[in-house]
Amino acid sequence: MRRTAVLLVLLAGCGNHDVTVAADCSSVRAQVAHLAPLDHCFQHAASAADVQTVGATVIETTQKLADRVRKAPHSHAAVELGYLVGVVRKDATGVHYETGRRVEQELIGVPTDTTEFRSGLAKGLR
Repeated sequence: MRRTAVLLVLLAGCGNHDVTVAADCSSVRAQVAHLAPLDHCFQHAASAADVQTVGATVIETTQKLADRVRKAPHSHAAVELGYLVGVVRKDATGVHYETGRRVEQELIGVPTDTTEFRSGLAKGLR
């Protein structure tokens, strides 16, 4: 556990100030609603602040969608959540590892075996 925390701190300090995260990454919810590409939001050489901002936005969006999907598993929100999870599984590696871990935690109690969720997941993994 302690090694992981040290590794994350070291990786977060490896940001490149020349690499910035696009401004539209702060509105992840709107992009997910349209199943728009998000891979540009997970820059591996981004600053620690950008990594944290993107992570917080993605996690908050995941929480809201997960709450909706728990209540309505066959809604469009399930497609959106599946898409976001797929994108995160594909792109949230390296310095974005913690975001991916937190997104996976939010899936507890979410019916992920629905056609809607799996459809979104497949689109996000592309």
